[in-house]
Amino acid sequence: MPLNIAVYGATGAVGKEMLTILAERLFPAGEVHALASRQSIGRELSYGDRTLKVKDAANFDFSKVDLVLMSAGGDVSKAEAEKIAKAGALVIDNSSAWRMDPDVPLVVPEVNAHELEARPKKGIIANPNCSTIQTVVALKPIHDRARIRRVSVSTYQSVSGAGQAAMDELWNQTRAIYVNDPIEPDALPKQIAFNVIPKIDVFMEDGATKEEWKMTAETKKILDPKIRLFATCVRVPVFVGHCVAAHIELEEELSPEEARDILREAPGVMLIDRTDEDDPMYVTPVESVGEFATFVSRVRTDPTVEHGLAMWIVSDNLRKGAALNAVQIAEVLVNNGVVRA
Repeated sequence: MPLNIAVYGATGAVGKEMLTILAERLFPAGEVHALASRQSIGRELSYGDRTLKVKDAANFDFSKVDLVLMSAGGDVSKAEAEKIAKAGALVIDNSSAWRMDPDVPLVVPEVNAHELEARPKKGIIANPNCSTIQTVVALKPIHDRARIRRVSVSTYQSVSGAGQAAMDELWNQTRAIYVNDPIEPDALPKQIAFNVIPKIDVFMEDGATKEEWKMTAETKKILDPKIRLFATCVRVPVFVGHCVAAHIELEEELSPEEARDILREAPGVMLIDRTDEDDPMYVTPVESVGEFATFVSRVRTDPTVEHGLAMWIVSDNLRKGAALNAVQIAEVLVNNGVVRA
């Protein structure tokens, strides 16, 4: 029997992508409700070959739905997610509000799907940070084979990770530079056109940003609390697609050739890696857009540490980094019989 579903935050970039992916993957949905704030009531959104009219989330009866995919921001989620769960719906939340709650599973299905074998205590499942998702998908098969001690990552994160306003800002600033108009940062802290910004989210007491802390804490919760991870997160002038340069220290020796063999067979991973200068193969953000996979390229030895390995990881942050991961969680819940109509 089909599930009744609500997408809360449906007018945002991730919410729209959730609707698209639900239709693309033929998710067993009956009624699908697009929810947003009062200002968006009546706005039309595409869901496969259907058109949905946006409803007011504040007045919606959540007892009518079985599952809520939520991407309305941390403040809204903190205020509303538990109420929605108490009304009977299972919530899959894309914000950071619940990720570190010990009673809320933080899930990437290719990595820790075992967390979805029973209904969680609070009725909420958290979607990890976009860069964390693609990183742990690539690290998991390596960790299973050779145990990871430490990872140092630098991220190259597209502006869509900061929302539609940041995407508009990149477009407007790029145009302004060509016509010699003044640049006025608003959604992002500094000029993003033809620039990079080594600050995502707020600074913390130790000098790290909250985005960098998220990657560390979430990787430990999802993959292994013993892994040490250090991150530098950077916003780059790309519309969609996040990249991660990962330098890994392993407990056991693992050659790049064996690592490639492992990654070729890993769920969710697409290995695109050839260094022949006449026909090189590696993935950039542009090529990841619209794709479901986490792409891995440039697998090689890192000689600066014992048992060192390096790789380049790319993913569509609106898909695998957010909407797709949420839908995959929903699919596992359905297959496990945890959520029923």
